[in-house]
Amino acid sequence: MVSQMLGGLGVATAVTLAAVLAKEVSGSEALSGLASTSAVIGTALVSLPLASLMASRGRRAGLTLAYVIGAAGGAVVVAGAGLGNFPLLLLGTTAFGAASSANLQARYAAADLAEPGQRARAISLVVWATTVGAVLGPNIAAPAGDTVTWLGVPATAGAFAWGAAVFLLTAVLVHVLLRPDPLLTARALAEADEPDGTVTAAEAEAVAEADADAAAAASAAGSGETGTVGTSPRPPVVAKLRPGSADRSLRAGFAAVAASAHARLALVTIAVAHTAMVSIMVMTPVDLGRHGAGIELIGVVISAHIVGMYAFSPVMGWLADRFGRLAVILFSVVLLACAAALAGTAGGHHTQSGVGLFLLGLGWSAGLVSGSALLTDSVPQPARAAVQGLSDLTMNAAAGAGGALSGLVVAQAGYGWLSALAAALLVPVLVLTLRGMLPPAAVTADTARK
Repeated sequence: MVSQMLGGLGVATAVTLAAVLAKEVSGSEALSGLASTSAVIGTALVSLPLASLMASRGRRAGLTLAYVIGAAGGAVVVAGAGLGNFPLLLLGTTAFGAASSANLQARYAAADLAEPGQRARAISLVVWATTVGAVLGPNIAAPAGDTVTWLGVPATAGAFAWGAAVFLLTAVLVHVLLRPDPLLTARALAEADEPDGTVTAAEAEAVAEADADAAAAASAAGSGETGTVGTSPRPPVVAKLRPGSADRSLRAGFAAVAASAHARLALVTIAVAHTAMVSIMVMTPVDLGRHGAGIELIGVVISAHIVGMYAFSPVMGWLADRFGRLAVILFSVVLLACAAALAGTAGGHHTQSGVGLFLLGLGWSAGLVSGSALLTDSVPQPARAAVQGLSDLTMNAAAGAGGALSGLVVAQAGYGWLSALAAALLVPVLVLTLRGMLPPAAVTADTARK
């Protein structure tokens, strides 16, 4: 949760002014969406390698590396802005997107050891932790700019300089404190329950760390209990070394999604919610600027959006655990449609823009939390890391395409048309969700008729 607070601060500080910085350096409004888009593409490019690394080495190794890459990207953005080199700036924002991938993957670390009935709430709490940094970030963009202007660098690049420093700090914290590794521990426990279950040396070490922590806590409490994870007694895990397991490969991740209708629905939900949100959000600062909004007002509107994204995620997690994943996915579709309508018709009414962006974040939160929980529920434990990486690749690749086109759509047709197109993306999710809510007999009969 601490890493999410810091990671949210680094990402939100920079994303607020990414489109504005791109416009300053490129001199073209049509290209202004490419900075945010390249960051989303960077998040997508890192997703599968990150999932592969975590599948073999655990969450700690993957998250640490992603934050380090993000920090390096922030430094390159500052250099590109100072030199007025737009391709270099895009290269930097692409690498900067790796930190967003770490922020996204952290939600699955929360689910690794959660009970199935509390999985959505576990995911939502880590998503919620991003609120602190994410809300603060847009509002410190201006002072961040003051720290780099003396170098001859545009003030809007200061946010990336601060983001780089924050990501380095986050990488250190994750590497030092995320012990025992939750993914390796969960996998080792699951495999130890199988009659012929074997675990790797890294997994056995993770369980040993968990046992040591539990023993220390029990000793401090005077209970003397050992060999537990949480509150459930567990026999010791004996490691049988092996080079790896085929069911942890990325190919197995594709197969697991193909085999489950709910997994496919979850993947589509996450991708569409993220694409609709990114496409509208990245061009909102440009639209606000067209209608006379200054950097401070833009920061307030984006802060309202980020509050919607993160602050109410525990509510979404509770709803998903209480009423079901599909009900909250349907709620997400309704919220996102309302957000697109409000934002697209706001014009110069900045309050309406703020409300629309708040609902946009709220709908994204509902879709991400419920979709992530449904995805984790729907695939076997050994394939989860690969499936989760595939999900993040899909959502960010789709959002990258949406962000790339958003600048062109706004330049040629206007912000209202962009919002309408984003709303149209929700139709397939609505159809699939309603179909998934039908009783199995009704679905079977409908399929037979066709």
